[in-house]
Amino acid sequence: METSNILVVEDDKEIREGVQIYLQSQGYRVFQAADGIEGLEVIAREEIHLAIVDIMMPRMDGIRMTMKLREKYDFPVIMLSAKSEEVDKITGLNIGADDYVTKPFTPMELMARVNSQLRRYRKFLEKLTPKENVHVIGGLEINEDTVEVSVDGVPVKLTPIEYKIILLLAKNPGRVFSSEEIYERVWQEKAINTDTIMVHVRNIREKIELDPKNPKYLKVVWGVGYKIEKQP
Repeated sequence: METSNILVVEDDKEIREGVQIYLQSQGYRVFQAADGIEGLEVIAREEIHLAIVDIMMPRMDGIRMTMKLREKYDFPVIMLSAKSEEVDKITGLNIGADDYVTKPFTPMELMARVNSQLRRYRKFLEKLTPKENVHVIGGLEINEDTVEVSVDGVPVKLTPIEYKIILLLAKNPGRVFSSEEIYERVWQEKAINTDTIMVHVRNIREKIELDPKNPKYLKVVWGVGYKIEKQP
């Protein structure tokens, strides 16, 4: 999300345009709406990352608009409220708004709230976005970019060969690899003596399993080979 799209929903044109000018000066792309109905129309056709919504508006107020958009969208909503609208402000937070700013407000105050909410939203999206080079099986995590392995958040030190073996298995959870196939893929040569695979597997288990004799991740399929067990 390089440039964030912000929707300003406010029936006071002077406030709406003032907020837009300041947000644009900070590098944001801004959309305007004069009431909740127009705001929902903008959301339906544009990718919005944050909405600034006034509570008191004609046709559809900010409370009803927030309730409607929360049926489909999870981006942050900052509500604008007058001091006399304390009850509406609390209602807004209860039905899905993330923050509020009381009128009159300074541009710096609003920007601090906007930046804070967008940071949280980006972190939320990052957690939802699968990382191609990070393989997670239950509590086991293997990061190809950093060549790091961890179990339940605790780093595990593996030798280069051990790392290559577990990476091969973790990239194919549930699939059984024979000792010969593991050897040929890891060593890049024809398998002659695969006894070394058993030794490496035993060492890996000692490092990643809570109970190596009753492994959760690295399983033996007797007479066939080895696999990383799929986790729920």
